[in-house]
Amino acid sequence: MSGPDRRCGFVAIIGAPNAGKSTLVNRLVGSKVSIVSRKVQTTRMRVRGVMIEDKSQIILVDTPGIFEPKRRLDRAMVNAAWAGAADADVVCLIVDAPELIASPDGWSAKDTTRIIEGLSAAKRPAVLLLNKIDGMRRDELLPLIERLRGQAAFERVFMISALTGDGTKELLAYLAAAVPPGPWAYPEDQAADIPLRLLASEITRERIYDRLHQELPYSTTVVTEQWTQNKDGSARLEQTIFVERDGQKAIVLGKGGATIKLLGSQARVEMEALFGHKVHLFLHVKVRENWADDPAHYREMGLDIPKA
Repeated sequence: MSGPDRRCGFVAIIGAPNAGKSTLVNRLVGSKVSIVSRKVQTTRMRVRGVMIEDKSQIILVDTPGIFEPKRRLDRAMVNAAWAGAADADVVCLIVDAPELIASPDGWSAKDTTRIIEGLSAAKRPAVLLLNKIDGMRRDELLPLIERLRGQAAFERVFMISALTGDGTKELLAYLAAAVPPGPWAYPEDQAADIPLRLLASEITRERIYDRLHQELPYSTTVVTEQWTQNKDGSARLEQTIFVERDGQKAIVLGKGGATIKLLGSQARVEMEALFGHKVHLFLHVKVRENWADDPAHYREMGLDIPKA
């Protein structure tokens, strides 16, 4: 959509794992476009949420958390996050304020420092978002702001709660004015730029992380192998959950198949609410030891394949 006063631009939300990036994107868009989990490093790819504020179309890029990568998949995720920042018109660095205050030398603080150093090296200005401020006093936050401002010159600082929406109205007004003039890139009613098959996979993966966060490590992924649209408007989905070991397969299946049945039921309900039609979901579990090194898996997630 074009017009004399239209604005449109990309806003990258970057930060350490579990800082609240996906929660913020879902909050601002007003619908679920990215999965959320209590486990860190849940987001593995760049997800675009599309929203309209006044006459501006803001494309929010939810990026994987930036951390010290150890595996090949880790490197691909971190590279995707930095690529999202490099391509954006506005970069927002979101931080877990309570975590940084409680543990100034912890992993989140170290990852945040690494990100700030990367932004400075790339000469990319950024907006600082202090997240999870629920119940905190401003005088608690001021030393943290000064500490972070001592590491970089942020264009603006916003104190927000992605969970409740506190402070996000002011942030949206700023972003609407900060994106450049130009025609809108997406239809007015589009909320996300992610294939439905991939979104369905992500929904099931979120259910797995939510249910099995203590028993199951990150060594799992979900692939939507088939999507058949039926004449009655419903859809039949065949999904495969890949794990790395037989013991992990047993955890996903549960006693008598109870766990996978529950996961499928929860994922199906969420898909039906999101897609607006009935879903017949069939889940399978397979052991594939090196699924994280499969080039096809990287391509499906929109990730570049890093050198081994």
